[in-house]
Amino acid sequence: MIVFFEGIVMCFILVMYCVIGIRNGAVGLVCLYEKDVQERVVELGLVTKEQIKKQFLVSSIVLFIPLFTLVPYMVYGVNGVTDFTEGFIQMTIILISMGLFDRFFIDWYWVDRTKAWHIPGTEDLKPYIPVKVLIRKWVGTLVVYPLIALLMAKIMTFIV
Repeated sequence: MIVFFEGIVMCFILVMYCVIGIRNGAVGLVCLYEKDVQERVVELGLVTKEQIKKQFLVSSIVLFIPLFTLVPYMVYGVNGVTDFTEGFIQMTIILISMGLFDRFFIDWYWVDRTKAWHIPGTEDLKPYIPVKVLIRKWVGTLVVYPLIALLMAKIMTFIV
């Protein structure tokens, strides 16, 4: 049961990252948009390519550090897991919970159905998450996240 709470913790981290990132407008996280949107925002003078690169670097750090440190810590440190299989299962549940939250709440609802992520001057480039990208994101959630859990569980078996 605690593993579901830990999934909520990761969802909270993700939503807080987004809230802070777009606090002054969606351009604050334009690094998460497709290249055509990024290029348009640069053309409009709302941001520079260097700022987008910096956003991407900061975003990668903010998102991946908890993913690769907090998730194994919660499973092996807090939950007391000592074996590969249970670690893999728990980390998979946490990561897929976060991924589903990202797909349904952030992508489907927040980005597609609210104005919070709207960038003026890019209306013709909507939807911001094209079908091919959405498919990649779903594959990431359902295939890549379990593979990450597998890798982290394997590494943790050598540590604990």
